[in-house]
Amino acid sequence: MRVVIAEDDALLREGLSLLLKTAGIEVAAAVDNADDFLAAVAADRPDAVVVDVRLPPTFTDDGLRAAVRARAIHPGLPVLVLSAYVEDSYASELLGDGAGGIGYLLKERVGKVDRFLESLRRVAEGGTAMDPEVISQLLVRRRADDPLSALTAREREVLALMAEGHANPAIAERLVVTEGAVHKHIRNIFAKLGLSADEAGHRRVLAVLAYLDARPGSS
Repeated sequence: MRVVIAEDDALLREGLSLLLKTAGIEVAAAVDNADDFLAAVAADRPDAVVVDVRLPPTFTDDGLRAAVRARAIHPGLPVLVLSAYVEDSYASELLGDGAGGIGYLLKERVGKVDRFLESLRRVAEGGTAMDPEVISQLLVRRRADDPLSALTAREREVLALMAEGHANPAIAERLVVTEGAVHKHIRNIFAKLGLSADEAGHRRVLAVLAYLDARPGSS
């Protein structure tokens, strides 16, 4: 796997580079600003990118905007956002294209190397990897006509764990239910979100994207 890193903190950037190389992952480029990030992706499209939200020159959402731009130029480019903040701006564009391959982890909560690498690999394979705190903060920003309002409390719990990237056995273990019950809940979620069996794209990913995109400012 080849990865491009965009992180303005030199210590963290070098640390991430060393971590990935030690894990056998090639770092195609490690840059400190949005322009160089876009140039690196254009020069030789990587298998995934790790992007900080706040990059130069404004240190607001330059990294997130660059990630959206990169996905527009290279559809389906796997993006793992690694940030100290939950940033709403431009997040709907990043989460809402239905292509999957999206992750959003908070720096302060990435405490285990194995978990970080697992999240990166999952995103590179087209899945999702969302920090529980990110999910929690996005939940409270939902609009009144939330498209997920038809889901039961248990179905929302299942979908939240899906958003974190857990497979059915792990969801069953966490909720202390059978895998059959989890499968039934997921089937109900797909039905309520209108994700039919012949839906173009992976229904699990589409359901998670619907979950994450259902908040103010989303289309």
